[in-house]
Amino acid sequence: MAEEKETKQENKQERKEMNKPTEKKEEKMEKKEKKKEVNKKTAAVVRGTNLSISYKIASSVCRMIRRKEIDDAIRMLEEVLKFRRVVPMNNMEIPHRKGKGVMAGRYPLGVCKEIIDLLKQLKANSSVNGLNNPIIFLAKADKASSPFRREGRRAKRANIYLEAREKEEIIKKENKK
Repeated sequence: MAEEKETKQENKQERKEMNKPTEKKEEKMEKKEKKKEVNKKTAAVVRGTNLSISYKIASSVCRMIRRKEIDDAIRMLEEVLKFRRVVPMNNMEIPHRKGKGVMAGRYPLGVCKEIIDLLKQLKANSSVNGLNNPIIFLAKADKASSPFRREGRRAKRANIYLEAREKEEIIKKENKK
């Protein structure tokens, strides 16, 4: 009986020694942790595809919100929805607007609603990716495929791409240039 207990204890000690992580395993674990640190995301991205909005108007709204903080951009577009701010559209033949600094502009309500939804998603993505002070680095609109409607008319469609990065990162890149 005593011999059986001793052999069982020896077997337990051998198993413990076998289960201890070896040096190779520890090195692999360290490498994985380093990779996680290196693969930290530096940008948050949102894509709106085949939105039922005008490409021309969407491009002017994107031009207005570019290089702004996400909360400021949402606030600006909400002011457009309340008819307190005009979206400048100087590249089109649009009538003048009252006020300083705006030559021509409109109040594109549908486009602003769609872009506000995308900006809220961008804000959520930036918080998940760990961006502290996100700024809209890139905002662009592209033409999407326009399907046929009744009587041969074409529907308007646009793709919107929004990208946010940290403010400090953008400032560093500008100073290098």
